[in-house]
Amino acid sequence: MDILTACNDPKLFKRWFKDPSTYERWFVFLKATFGLPMLPHEVTIYQHHTGRTTLPTGQFNDVTLVVGRRGGKSFISALTAVYLAAFHEYHQYLAPGERATVMIIAADRRQARVIMRYIGAMLNGIPMLKAMVTNQTTEGFDLSNATRIEVGTASFRATRGYTFAAVLCDEIAFWRSDEASANPDSEIIAALRPGMATIPNSLMIAMSSPYAKRGVLWNNYKRHYAKDDSRHLVWKASTKEMNPVVRQSYIDEAYQDDPAAASAEYGGEFRSDLEAFVPLEVVQACVDRGVIERGYISTNTYRAFVDPSGGSVDSMTLAVGHREGDRTIIDAVRERKPPFSPEAVVDDFCDLLKLYHVARVTGDRYAGEWPREQFRKRGIAYDLSELVRSDLYRDLLPVLNSGQISLVDNEKMVNQIANLERRTGRGKDIIDHAPGQHDDLANSLAGVVSLTTKRRMTYNIDAWGD
Repeated sequence: MDILTACNDPKLFKRWFKDPSTYERWFVFLKATFGLPMLPHEVTIYQHHTGRTTLPTGQFNDVTLVVGRRGGKSFISALTAVYLAAFHEYHQYLAPGERATVMIIAADRRQARVIMRYIGAMLNGIPMLKAMVTNQTTEGFDLSNATRIEVGTASFRATRGYTFAAVLCDEIAFWRSDEASANPDSEIIAALRPGMATIPNSLMIAMSSPYAKRGVLWNNYKRHYAKDDSRHLVWKASTKEMNPVVRQSYIDEAYQDDPAAASAEYGGEFRSDLEAFVPLEVVQACVDRGVIERGYISTNTYRAFVDPSGGSVDSMTLAVGHREGDRTIIDAVRERKPPFSPEAVVDDFCDLLKLYHVARVTGDRYAGEWPREQFRKRGIAYDLSELVRSDLYRDLLPVLNSGQISLVDNEKMVNQIANLERRTGRGKDIIDHAPGQHDDLANSLAGVVSLTTKRRMTYNIDAWGD
């Protein structure tokens, strides 16, 4: 049974398509993906969204789906996962006791839960499919035909050891990159490929609303869109094209508020107003490999910058550094990930500051008086930064490019710096982290660089007595 037949079967998926006419383009997409025959008007739709002139002659192994937000990608990924797991046999490709896995990788846990609800509704709401479920967990379903549907979040460490019948990468343009790698999407894809090698017609779909012109989604689009000779299908569409029930007034308001963002989120266009802040190689060249932390030297004058946090979402970070000639030397960085007690973290940070004989710390205006009060209680003055985050990063760039900084060997900090984005617009450019990512360590580092390079300081850093 092909996937379109299953979608039209009242005993299977038909009841999920209350108005099939609104799913017409998704049906054409599925036909293209699995190499099914198309009607003449469907050929026109296919050519419009793929830029191709020749029709598919069989199932694609690699598909990239560039579709605006609320276009229906998560539902279609869940539908495809259930179909591939329940209606295909993989026994002949499996070792005894082995399972073929249909894996859906989501950008975060919230998105993973959304997809899991779709999958659960289909498997538990269709009697024929429910009878196939042998085990259900919060992460997936085991089926009686030696297949498993599993949903997880983006991590190249968690994808090894599987035999994949299919991998569906949801919102791949927004996979987080600050924890372990500056290029998580490409590393995860590389880690997944070996698990697909033993099952013919294994399928990988990379899907997302577009964002910046980088990463797997952009590279696939640039290399394969409108290429008839490619075995990699790229389908590109706006939100309204794929989901005509979305209110046009809602989309119009988004364009009025931020045309560049709305063009990506709802127009399906990659953003042209974003560029990388600094290449990863430039940052890595400034790292003193193997140096995790530098000890206190009495002849140095140390300065420190803190990025406060309430302890529930963002990390709280601290960086300490000093000046040697024309170079900024980063001596120590600290991060406490949430959840944590802010007061306990301030205790730890103050202990570190006193080790370096630092009597004042600089930070932003987060949480009003709270950080200043907490540091004062522990004998450390808290000064408000004169510069906002974008200005700190703007001043950091020439120091990195010139190599006039020595960083400690902290991979996460390096990746946060390399993943900063510059957004052009009227007035000053905005430099910040990408959606779903963090820059807490990068912000503290940039603050120390500002403190050690600016001559317009209005105070001197006091040293603690020996």
